[in-house]
Amino acid sequence: MDRNQNLNRAETFSFINPWIRYFLFFFSFLFWVFSLLIIAIGVYAKIQKATDTVRDTFLVDPAVVLIVAGVVMFFITFCGCIGALRENIRLLKTFSLSLTLVFLTQLAIAVLGFFYSDQTRDALGKFVKKALVHYRDDLDLQNLMDYIQKEAVINTMCGFGVQTQKYVEANKLIYPVGCADRAVTWIESHLLLVGALALGLALPQVAGIVLSQILICQIQDEITSVS
Repeated sequence: MDRNQNLNRAETFSFINPWIRYFLFFFSFLFWVFSLLIIAIGVYAKIQKATDTVRDTFLVDPAVVLIVAGVVMFFITFCGCIGALRENIRLLKTFSLSLTLVFLTQLAIAVLGFFYSDQTRDALGKFVKKALVHYRDDLDLQNLMDYIQKEAVINTMCGFGVQTQKYVEANKLIYPVGCADRAVTWIESHLLLVGALALGLALPQVAGIVLSQILICQIQDEITSVS
């Protein structure tokens, strides 16, 4: 009887932890649904301005940015969902590798932006200037810039009448510092908040990488034990 029990245990034993497998699945599925929502919003925004003939605003088009980000997230999370559900090593490796590349890219950008703040300020300034040039050409870009101005700029009339005032008085009505310089200054004075946001963005990626690697090892152990 003990021998039969041992055989039954051997038959039911699995190296694959179901908690890790299904947690990774639901984790990926949640972000997969979110990616579909981002794509839908981007496509809807792009369709609403389908008559727009301007092509130079492609890189500063919020709708295009949403679509690209959504498609990338959709591909990564799809590999995670199906890979965890079907215990597919190739899809799990693709999921892990893609997340690793995204994480390392974000880390490299953050490090370069911190150590090369002057170059970052110049690049951000060029981006803002390009966006301002095409302010009237893109409705989404226009709404985004209007929102930023209402939240960050004291005088919504672009400093009307301040040229006749002294610097101290004008400083109470407008921001004399440019958008790019002010953005960099804000980041430097809120490093703790920026760090917390970066950590909140990095933790899900690291968790996905670690869980997928653990599941891959468990699946490989399962295959080895069967063979």
